[in-house]
Amino acid sequence: MSDSFSARLEAAVSAIPARYPGAGGAVAVVKDGEVLIRHTWGYANAERRLPFTPSTLFRMCSITKQFTCGVLLDLFQDPTELDGDVDDRLPQLDEPAPGALHLAHNQSGLRDYWAVAMLHGAPIEGEFGDREARRVIDGTRTLQFQPGTSYSYVNQNFRLLSDILEDRTGRSFAELLQTSVFNPAGMERAILAAETRAMPDGTVGYEGTVESGFRPAINNVLWTGDAGLGASLDDMIAWERFIDATRDDPDGLYNRLTAPVSFLDGTPAPYGFGLQRTSMFGRDVTMHGGALRGWRSHRLHVASERLSVVVMFNHMSPAQVAAAQILAAALGVPYEPDRTTQQPLELYGTYLEQETGLSARIEPAPGGAQLRYLMVPEMLEGVSPSRAETPNVRVVRQGDEVRMERPGENRVGILTACDETPGEDIEALEGIYRCEELDEAEVTVELTNGVVYGGFSGILGNGRMEPLQRLAKDVWVLPCPRALDHTAPGDWTLAFERDAMGVNAVRVGCWLARDLVYRRA
Repeated sequence: MSDSFSARLEAAVSAIPARYPGAGGAVAVVKDGEVLIRHTWGYANAERRLPFTPSTLFRMCSITKQFTCGVLLDLFQDPTELDGDVDDRLPQLDEPAPGALHLAHNQSGLRDYWAVAMLHGAPIEGEFGDREARRVIDGTRTLQFQPGTSYSYVNQNFRLLSDILEDRTGRSFAELLQTSVFNPAGMERAILAAETRAMPDGTVGYEGTVESGFRPAINNVLWTGDAGLGASLDDMIAWERFIDATRDDPDGLYNRLTAPVSFLDGTPAPYGFGLQRTSMFGRDVTMHGGALRGWRSHRLHVASERLSVVVMFNHMSPAQVAAAQILAAALGVPYEPDRTTQQPLELYGTYLEQETGLSARIEPAPGGAQLRYLMVPEMLEGVSPSRAETPNVRVVRQGDEVRMERPGENRVGILTACDETPGEDIEALEGIYRCEELDEAEVTVELTNGVVYGGFSGILGNGRMEPLQRLAKDVWVLPCPRALDHTAPGDWTLAFERDAMGVNAVRVGCWLARDLVYRRA
């Protein structure tokens, strides 16, 4: 390792605690199978003054998904053997069920159960365990799209896989992880930490800011194959070294996990076996993040460079950004993209996507535009007055039509401009609407002295009432302060529909759970 390389990397890592302040954290960099950085700081538990060390157990959250798929591939050479098991676990589905590989590649077409739980009135900090998960999943009647044709991030895909693996083997998922992955990789402390209330060694996740102060985050979710991994920095280093040690074995576990994946039409897919496949700084990268209220983590691997980066925060700073900054330093390339040019655009406005019923807001931003459609805003660079894009999304105006192309999801959405004239009869929105798809779950819309509020109710209780924000005539958003995992699934779009008698229905959805029609009761 050259002096310049070492100095560059050390500087990048040393800047992380100040750049992303919080209770504590950990960073590792592995190159050519050797550990270059093994660094921790701060406290795993600030109240008990427990330091964050390389052996501290950390909640890895969705990074679990690749390990679930590792068990799947270790036990079943052909995962399609489990397709019938998937069908059995969706008893009310009235169309062909996805297969096991659709689950592993996030191509199932299922709606995400953490998001749907909010539509069923799940309390924001309420308990959500096996019973609640089964009630939500069992109620599935329709899919968002035909399995294999598109991509949508869905957590219960991996919960279903871990449940099926348990049933097929007669062994606990914790034991399966140990024998299929942890032991071969030398992950000595790693465990299935399904209960999110606390970690066995007392590590705590924190939420808040430097200005507001940090406080222990409250979580009451039971996780399995979707997000239940508990691991230390040393465990994750062992995983990265195992990847490097088996790099030349075509049957090696990570090589099988990163094998090319495609959609039904043959288009290459950017996600498979619990791993995102992307390009960063001109290199192919496999990676995944993890997040829960109070926790953020990210790991990435650049096979061509034999280079891995792991970042773990027990607070809610963007670990994926920190990992990218460290990777840039390791590669000796600039991190920040050039956004100095400002291209005037003709795309600004509020739209409804025809296929999903979701709102899309395009607003001015440095270098182009901000698209509010997913869980977090996407920054688009203006290419021409009628085109703005990132590597993941392109918004293009062609005549009177605006197209939103999302190659990673293998789909194109048509955006219809909304009538932004304020409606005068907001009283017509008031009422109770019921969704047949969700066992008659309800959305209640009420006016209190001219202010519109809405709330969801269903088999999990009565959600709290939230003020609605008007986007356009008959198009509103209901804020979701958080779902059952790390952040809200994005604002819920409420697109009200009318007939000759007035408002008769509302189409409800977010990116994780789309196109649900509620009829006026």
